[in-house]
Amino acid sequence: MNKRIFAKRLRQNMTDAESVLWKQLRAHRLSGQKFRRQQPIGPYIVDFIHFGEKLIIECDGGQHNENRADRKRDAWLNQQGFKVLRFWNHDILNNTESVLTEILSLLPPSPLAGEGSGERGNQKEQE
Repeated sequence: MNKRIFAKRLRQNMTDAESVLWKQLRAHRLSGQKFRRQQPIGPYIVDFIHFGEKLIIECDGGQHNENRADRKRDAWLNQQGFKVLRFWNHDILNNTESVLTEILSLLPPSPLAGEGSGERGNQKEQE
């Protein structure tokens, strides 16, 4: 099956943990950052990715007891310059804020964080 088609099916059939995390990541909701979900990268499809920061987030459930396969996958992604964060589904569902805090710690400040500076911000200060 074509990876793009398979990725689309994965997007349509997300796990509960993936849905919870996507609700926080989509539409720049997490500190104004842009994430994509179920994205093909080389031979793999990753759960979530921030291309600008080369950050991949994987949600691990019972099917991820194959540590050897995960290590091989992570090694390949690391060789491509990506940082891979893995969270257990249980943690995403029960400790969502902690998961989001860890993700945020690896991202640059929001582009909106500098609001009030620049030409428009300076005009406001002068008024």
